[in-house]
Amino acid sequence: MAKLVNFFRTAAMVSLTLTAISLPVAGGSASAAPVAPPAPQAVVKAPLLSPAAKMQMRRDRTTVCVNAHVQNVGWQGWRCSTNRKPAIAGTVGRSLRLEALAISTMRPGGVCAQAHVQDQGWQRSKCTGRAGNVAIGTQGRSLRMEALRLSTRTPLCAQAHVATVGWQKLECSRRAGQIQVGTVGRSLSIEALRVLA
Repeated sequence: MAKLVNFFRTAAMVSLTLTAISLPVAGGSASAAPVAPPAPQAVVKAPLLSPAAKMQMRRDRTTVCVNAHVQNVGWQGWRCSTNRKPAIAGTVGRSLRLEALAISTMRPGGVCAQAHVQDQGWQRSKCTGRAGNVAIGTQGRSLRMEALRLSTRTPLCAQAHVATVGWQKLECSRRAGQIQVGTVGRSLSIEALRVLA
């Protein structure tokens, strides 16, 4: 008889335990399956500078080099502004979004960049420092870069090619200024960027 009572007691405890596991709790539901932590935000790392980009920046310390991560293409390679000619990154006429942008310079004071990204809004600002290059935007998440802010202590100009808009007007900063290109709140991607140091 004692064995039968212990059997029912054990069965009752197992039944209560299973019931407790499957009952909903405030703010969600309990389950036997573990809950996966939210995916961390992808950190974009700037690709290594090409030898040509390093040489150009050694020759002219005002040079700004850019490298765009483009939808279905990936990183395009470093392009540098030279002799008052702009560095052009991205594509025109192919309807491919810019997803990330790397910037490198040896200019006094460097350059700070901030991206407005689809579904994220404005990311935090990143500045070139001793490392010399920074990357903004996202990689591997298929999110468009919609706007870009650049700030510097020395003059800098930028121009964005925006989906369904085309090339916007050239925006230039004076000394310690900030420029913004692209659009906010219109769900339009930047497809190409010109930077002129």
